[in-house]
Amino acid sequence: MPAPAWFADLLERELRPWLNLSSEQIDQLYTHYQFLERWNEKISLTSVEPGADMVIRHYCESLFLSTHLPSQAPTIADIGSGAGFPGLPVAVIKPDSTVSLIESVQRKAVFLRESTRHVRNVRILAKRVEDVTDQFDWVISRAVNSKEVLRNVPRLAGNVALLVGESGLEELKAASAIAWSKAIRLPWGDRKFLVMGSCST
Repeated sequence: MPAPAWFADLLERELRPWLNLSSEQIDQLYTHYQFLERWNEKISLTSVEPGADMVIRHYCESLFLSTHLPSQAPTIADIGSGAGFPGLPVAVIKPDSTVSLIESVQRKAVFLRESTRHVRNVRILAKRVEDVTDQFDWVISRAVNSKEVLRNVPRLAGNVALLVGESGLEELKAASAIAWSKAIRLPWGDRKFLVMGSCST
């Protein structure tokens, strides 16, 4: 089903400085949005109400992260993907990358399988991140629990990009194995940041 005008217009308006989405990409994102709206009534995937807030908080923030990843990022892992953020939108923007959504909660992993079937470059790893043995070029995450993510980054990937709240910035300093670039404030006014780093060898 094609995305309705309100969804497409909102994405276009909010992301215009950084990204031009094709109609196919918008439709892929809207398909996921429809799954999220339906499944959220059965299992707790997000506390954000459907509509503009959900699009900005989940899709726009994830898409903003995608614009800061290098053009060549063959393998990407999203740790604790939950409802699919930021991994699903990143996969839509980067069809030449393989994006692995790591989610240990089985019901959420089932949701991820169902809601991402239309995006060919996504795979679901329904396991704890500690049990993942694959190697990736990048780890991405909306780091609700930064410590757990940071513990696992050095063994999984050489590079990391995190969406964190203002309070989460302090936790990053403790990760001595990662050299961080300057935090980038997200443009949607709720004190969230994109922080990127590389692991020292």
